[in-house]
Amino acid sequence: MTQAISKFAALVPMKGHSERVPNKNLRLFGKKPLYHHIVGTLLQCPHVDCVYINTDSPQIASDVAQNFKDRVRLIQRPKEICGDFVSMNVVINHDLSQVEGKYFLQTHSTNPLLKPETVTRAIETFLSHPESDSLFGVNPFHGRFYDAKGDPINHNPEEMLRTQDLPPLFEENSNLYLFSRESFIKTGRRIGKRPILHPVSKLESIDIDTEEDFKLATFVYEYLKTT
Repeated sequence: MTQAISKFAALVPMKGHSERVPNKNLRLFGKKPLYHHIVGTLLQCPHVDCVYINTDSPQIASDVAQNFKDRVRLIQRPKEICGDFVSMNVVINHDLSQVEGKYFLQTHSTNPLLKPETVTRAIETFLSHPESDSLFGVNPFHGRFYDAKGDPINHNPEEMLRTQDLPPLFEENSNLYLFSRESFIKTGRRIGKRPILHPVSKLESIDIDTEEDFKLATFVYEYLKTT
C-alpha cells in the first residue's frame, strides 16, 4: 500500500510597497515578474498542495489572477496588518486563520534561485524528524567572528585553527520555513522551540533586499542557465 504524501500549504507574503527595491515583486527577473519564479518552484514540489499569496496590492492580485489558477490562491491582507513594520508572524497568523491544513511552508518572492528539489528535501527532512516542531533555512559560516567589542565569538585567537575546523555560525537566510499549525499556535512564531537548522547553498539562498542583491541574483541566474 502506497503511503500518502503529507501536504503543505505554501505561504508567500507580498507587499505592494517596497522601500529599497521599488515594485520588486512585479519587476522583471529573467523575462518574467520576480515572484513567478518562487511560485513556479513551489508548484513543482509534490508535497505542496496549494500556494497562498497574501498581498495588499491590487496590481499583484491582478497579475496572479491572470497568470496562475487552481493551486494558487489569494489572501487579501487586512489594512490593520499592512505596512513596513508589521511582524511576519502577525501576517502568518492571519494566513492560518484563512487556510486549512496541518503543515505550512513559508517563503518569499525574493528567493528566485531556490530549487524545487531543495524545498522537497527540506520538507522530507522535517517530516522524518517528528521530535522537531519546525525547520528553517540557514547559511553556515566557517570563519573567525568577533562581537562589537572585538572579542572572539567562535574561536581562540591564540590557537589559530584553520577556518574549516572552527565550529560554524549559522545565518537565518529567509529562504524557507516549515512548521505545523500546532507549533505556531503554541509559540506564536514560525520558528518553534525545537527547530531543525537546514543548510541551503549560497547561490540558491540569495535573498533580494537591495538593488545590489537584485543585480547579483540576476547575474547568478543568467550564469546558471549556461551551466
